[in-house]
Order: sequence, then C-alpha cells, then structure tokens
Amino acid sequence: MNKMIMKLDELSCPSCMTKIEGTIAQTAGVKTVKVLFNASKVKTEFDENIVSRSELVSKVERLGYEVQNTKVTPL
Repeated sequence: MNKMIMKLDELSCPSCMTKIEGTIAQTAGVKTVKVLFNASKVKTEFDENIVSRSELVSKVERLGYEVQNTKVTPL
C-alpha cells in the first residue's frame, strides 16, 4: 500500500471535491481518498499492484484539473 498526495492547480468549488473523490474512490486498488478543498490537495491510499500513480493522476487530469506535483510514500 502507498500513500499519495496530489497538489492541484486549484479547486474552485465544493462540487469539484465531490467529483474527484467519487471518481478516484471507484478505482480498483484505491483504499481511501480525501480532497482537502482549501489546500487544493488530494490524499489517497492505493495498492500499486492494482493501480499506478500515473493512472490516478490521469483520472484527475481527465476531470479537468492540473496536477502540479505528487508525493508518494509507502505505508
């Protein structure tokens, strides 16, 4: 299991948070996801044997958000 924090360009509304959390939560291999609206960050725990960091970043970017950087740490 890994933990990843994605720093986004910006989140403009609470519905953004719901959209991102819903999309990432439905992804196989994701254990938890939490959007920190005021900090423009997405925290997630995921199994890299099932889903990769790049797949998660791509999902967020396909929703229309720019991921500025990521930090991945093992749990």
